[in-house]
Amino acid sequence: MKKPKILIPLAVLAIMIAIGLAAMLRKAAPPEPVRLLPGAQAYFYVNLGPLRRADIKMGSVQLDPDYEHFVKETGFQFERDLDEMATAVHVDEGNGENRFTHIFVGHFDGDKVRRYFNKLSSRVDSYKDVEVFNIPHEDRTVRIAILGPDMVTVSNVDDPLVIRGVIDRSKKLASPFGGPALVRHYYRKLPFGTLAWAIADIARGSKTNKPFVIPGGFDLFFPPDSVALGSVRYLGSIDFKLEVLTNNEGDAKRITDQVSAFLALFHSLESNASGSDPDVKLFFDSLKVEQAGTEAVVSAELPKGFLKKILTEPPPEPQVATPAPEPAKPPAKPKHKRKR
Repeated sequence: MKKPKILIPLAVLAIMIAIGLAAMLRKAAPPEPVRLLPGAQAYFYVNLGPLRRADIKMGSVQLDPDYEHFVKETGFQFERDLDEMATAVHVDEGNGENRFTHIFVGHFDGDKVRRYFNKLSSRVDSYKDVEVFNIPHEDRTVRIAILGPDMVTVSNVDDPLVIRGVIDRSKKLASPFGGPALVRHYYRKLPFGTLAWAIADIARGSKTNKPFVIPGGFDLFFPPDSVALGSVRYLGSIDFKLEVLTNNEGDAKRITDQVSAFLALFHSLESNASGSDPDVKLFFDSLKVEQAGTEAVVSAELPKGFLKKILTEPPPEPQVATPAPEPAKPPAKPKHKRKR
């Protein structure tokens, strides 16, 4: 008769352990917007919540009249209302034109947004009770679907099955084991507390070193099967880290040497251009490149003031020197003819 009394606390303990394990798995899993994305060669994610809590706000986004019209019609402003963004980059090796699939999470009026997309659409499809707006843009079709009261997906991939796959995944219960294969494999290597990150299969399918052109026209060469992990986290200041994972220490050393040479030149140029701004100087002084086994690691610290400058201050307009006006020439004295 006493056995049921013993089983009750055991059952409660088992439930608590199961809930704890589920919470741990969910914490270690990629964010839900990322888990909805399709297979791709690179992924980006940003969570703006921690930055807003740290009183770091984005400045007003000044775009073309189309954006102003969008804000007027929907009331949605990216710099104010966007909470999370996840992006899959579909690399097209053929013509070099990449395509994108985005998931946006934020605060918006569903009715206003739906009416706006309806106006722009050439056709509205229905898939599993979700409207898919087909909007012509620059000789391609952009497909948009409202997945929930705070989530929208946008894709300019030609294949309509891509956005349908996003809708399918949004209909299922969130699984900590879900998400694209590339993210599932490397997400656990990102530092704890990361609020923005990127994972890129930068040399996918390459049999030789793959060149990448970086600002200034410099080429960096990445060996086959290299994967890049970039992360940003907020710990009073912004910690930036970029890791390039390679197959052997020789490849990692070559990448480390290349990046070190580029950063040395870049640091020199920026030091001359940045003047005496302490935040900018602290950022460039903190830049560091090192090799850790088969990884090349770049790290830096972005002071809070430096990040505010990036997000809130518009870039200075180029000052064009105007030549000083030439002094007016005195009027020529009239010539008097001599009388004969």
